[in-house]
Amino acid sequence: MATKITPFAISALLVVLSGSASAAPEGIASVYEDSFLVGTAIKSSDLTGNLPAKNSLPCSEFNALTAENAMKWQHIQPAPGQFNFAMADQLIALAQQCDARVIGHTLLWHQQTPGWVFEDEQGNPVSREVLLARLREHIHTLVGRYKGKVYGWDVVNEALNEDGSLRDTPWRRILGDDFYVHAFRFAKEADPKAQLYYNDFNMYKPAKVAGAVKLVKQLGDAGIKVDAVGMQAHYSLFYPSLSDIEQSMKTLRNAGVRIAITELDISVLPLPDDAFSGADITQSFAAHPVYDPYVEGLPATQQHQLAELYQQLFALFLKYADSVDRVTFWGTTDADSWRNNWPIRGRTDHPLLFDRNGRPKAAYEAITRHID
Repeated sequence: MATKITPFAISALLVVLSGSASAAPEGIASVYEDSFLVGTAIKSSDLTGNLPAKNSLPCSEFNALTAENAMKWQHIQPAPGQFNFAMADQLIALAQQCDARVIGHTLLWHQQTPGWVFEDEQGNPVSREVLLARLREHIHTLVGRYKGKVYGWDVVNEALNEDGSLRDTPWRRILGDDFYVHAFRFAKEADPKAQLYYNDFNMYKPAKVAGAVKLVKQLGDAGIKVDAVGMQAHYSLFYPSLSDIEQSMKTLRNAGVRIAITELDISVLPLPDDAFSGADITQSFAAHPVYDPYVEGLPATQQHQLAELYQQLFALFLKYADSVDRVTFWGTTDADSWRNNWPIRGRTDHPLLFDRNGRPKAAYEAITRHID
């Protein structure tokens, strides 16, 4: 993506080059509090033992918290009827300490769901009735436990193919094409006041956005309101174009659908030519130095490009602030980011606003000190 050097970007870059980056007078959430929530994903290791301090980055910078993994099925109910709420309870406690809202992630997904959910004792696929009962129990138990404490739930995650059709998963094969309707209905029953979201990656692609709009309409026809569509923003310095992102936001807004930017990060690393953009966690490629060029740190040129792109994105989010409810970063520091291990394990990526030592980068300066 071509970048244009602006005075603010030069200023932010000079701060980084001088090695004396300073935090903005206010946290990111405070800067944007009149427009939308700004959140971060909390890794599981921060939800075991003592909670992060009240002056830690999650508390001082953000006003919405999402568990990166701790609320997914494999952690909440790893075996039939065996619920483990320890880390999820810690997330609630952290949010109360930070005066932040909690976003629950996620209730129905084809990944990170134990195999037993779809099988009987002999390992055969369960009946539709059995799977519906298991889904209802799981959602009612989880959502019900945090009724009134979770602001909104990613009810269904990544149910669409790139062409907008429904993905072939055990949920769909056993329950049928209306599997997602049941998940939303159960969530609404468990907490009628919680917001309910559909969440997916590559939502800058027109066909996929059209599929999401169709899904939301079908839920509306079934009497279920989707409060927002989550656009997972796992972007790169090389894709997608800002115009593609904006067109998708326009499509959602014109369809009467509100928007959440749910998993924002911007990889600075190159990908193999046959890699699939987005966030398909099944992808894996062999390590090679050509795909890991910034082990010793991010050079000035890439610092500038990252800062410029983050500024452009936030300018876009502000442009559509009447339709954007939340912007959530998928991690707090570069050391936390899943991008270090996807789709090649062990790389050194630099996709977030804070470096591996928790220091603000040029990108942080760009979106907190230079707001149009």
